[in-house]
Amino acid sequence: MREIVFDTETTGFYPDKGDRLVEIGAVELIDHVQTGVIFHEYINPERDVPEEVVKVHGLTYDFLKDYPTFDKIADKWIEFVGDAKLVAHNATFDMNFVNYELKQICKPEFDNEKVIDTLEMAKRLFPGRHNNLDALCKRFNIDNSARTYHGALLDAQLLAEVYLELLGGKEPTLLFGGNKKENVVTDIKQNVAKNYREPRSFDLGENFEKEHENFLHENIKNAIWGA
Repeated sequence: MREIVFDTETTGFYPDKGDRLVEIGAVELIDHVQTGVIFHEYINPERDVPEEVVKVHGLTYDFLKDYPTFDKIADKWIEFVGDAKLVAHNATFDMNFVNYELKQICKPEFDNEKVIDTLEMAKRLFPGRHNNLDALCKRFNIDNSARTYHGALLDAQLLAEVYLELLGGKEPTLLFGGNKKENVVTDIKQNVAKNYREPRSFDLGENFEKEHENFLHENIKNAIWGA
């Protein structure tokens, strides 16, 4: 099973009011395991980046202006995703931006039915608690010390680890809905062949006992059985 965990950075909150994508970062999972294959692009938003937003992700227009616009990287992004499911934290926000940008250049939008929202997963598991990415990293003992700014690729890599924990931890597919160790023991018991064998006898010969006794007396001095 192939999934793409991704994150975006933007100039604000509302694509329909002129805000734009400035970064997409994503990691590939196969059967919930990171493969090391990534997607990362900075994007020229063709507009200013508000100072309060720069404080969040550190990306100024002066930095972004020499990067390609979204239409130049759209096909690369679509090809990378392919038919995989998309995984994002607060997925509605990210999908609204991605699909808005795709719509502007007459590209097919992604189906929201194929999107997994880790924020919704966390809310179901931890109702009433803080469930942002930093809080979840702390809860699952995931090192996020490099996260001095919000960055799409780093956040996607952290989210991939969080997603695994939300699914039940390492090797979730081996849990089979119960205790992993108990299931392993049960499987072993079910598969071991129990063939009955008749007891065997061995003919040691008429002189064996005498030869054995002579060997002990000759080779083991002061044996307690000879006292």
